[in-house]
Amino acid sequence: MNIRPLNDRILVKRLEQEEKTAGGIIIPDSAKEKPAEGEVVAVGPGKMSDAGQRTAMDVKAGDHVLFSKYGGTDVKFDGQDYLIMREDDILGVLAG
Repeated sequence: MNIRPLNDRILVKRLEQEEKTAGGIIIPDSAKEKPAEGEVVAVGPGKMSDAGQRTAMDVKAGDHVLFSKYGGTDVKFDGQDYLIMREDDILGVLAG
């Protein structure tokens, strides 16, 4: 990976959404919502405080996270779609 996020930014790869509902109905692409779940690919060093010290990040590469629906900026790199977002856009880390 040649992208290194800066400060409190995180590079996330969206996880694919299911093609079918629990009842077996196939969802067409036009009706799908963008998933608000993804895997952290890279993490910046953390935000710089007013005192000049770095604040440690709460997420790390490999974490599965939930993020706000409209958070982040879509970027395309090496044919893959990613999101670059601030740590504040992360709502939670999925355990497991």
